[in-house]
Amino acid sequence: MRKLIAFDDDTFDKLKQLARDRMGTIQELADEAFADLLRKHGIPVDLKDALRKSASLADAPAKGNAKSSPQGKRKS
Repeated sequence: MRKLIAFDDDTFDKLKQLARDRMGTIQELADEAFADLLRKHGIPVDLKDALRKSASLADAPAKGNAKSSPQGKRKS
């Protein structure tokens, strides 16, 4: 799918230079930037990330309940 994104001239020149320096393309820079943004907000980037997040959410409540139960029933 193609979408257009507008950049000011200075930003576009810096992106082109960064792509050249890394021997890559602006598309690769955009892919990396958007993947980082999605991760920052906790949105899975691909299937592997989605499965990892799903597994960690399924394990988290079970571990949390096991730890809090013995401490809550402590008698003085």
